[in-house]
Amino acid sequence: MKIDVLSLDGAASGSIDLDDEIFGLEPRADLIARMIRYQLAARRAGTHAVKNRADIWRTGKKMYKQKGTGGARHGSARVPQFRGGGRAFGPQVRSHAHDLPKKVRALALRHALSAKAKDGSLIIWQSADIAEAKTKTLRNSFAKIGLSNALIIDGAQPQANFQLAARGIPNVDVLPIQGINVYDIIRRDKLVLTRAAIEALEARFK
Repeated sequence: MKIDVLSLDGAASGSIDLDDEIFGLEPRADLIARMIRYQLAARRAGTHAVKNRADIWRTGKKMYKQKGTGGARHGSARVPQFRGGGRAFGPQVRSHAHDLPKKVRALALRHALSAKAKDGSLIIWQSADIAEAKTKTLRNSFAKIGLSNALIIDGAQPQANFQLAARGIPNVDVLPIQGINVYDIIRRDKLVLTRAAIEALEARFK
């Protein structure tokens, strides 16, 4: 697949051949959905907790006599039936993470990249370098090329000036190639990859 390479101001800067094994697949929504569910589950804190009957402090004395009251036979005020008692089957501290095979995770990333390429939402930049860390200047550049909601992936270490300028722009994320993930790719309208990111991706999936 051949795609144009642009400069930061939107000017043409050549073209590049993308690997069809990474960017030319027919996107599978089920794989992408499984990966997003896997990512979001792993992010959950799981610190929710309630007190069950073992965690409630109340006297252990039998509430009333066993027979003759005409009511149910109770022996503890800690049970969930009573106000102030423990909660039955409430959430406890736990991990929500679940397993997903490594090959499925890798395939889901390729399908997410292919989905952006198929939708025409993939942009290739020569590089993501700017002279000064000025948010206003970068915002104006983005406005000229219509970039308002995007994930920008650079090489192993994005330029410091670009990262500093971009972090003040809402709905724009900048990540190194090690941080590329399906959830962030899908949640942003545009995916911007630099040449360095393309080379790293092709080496990763080789």
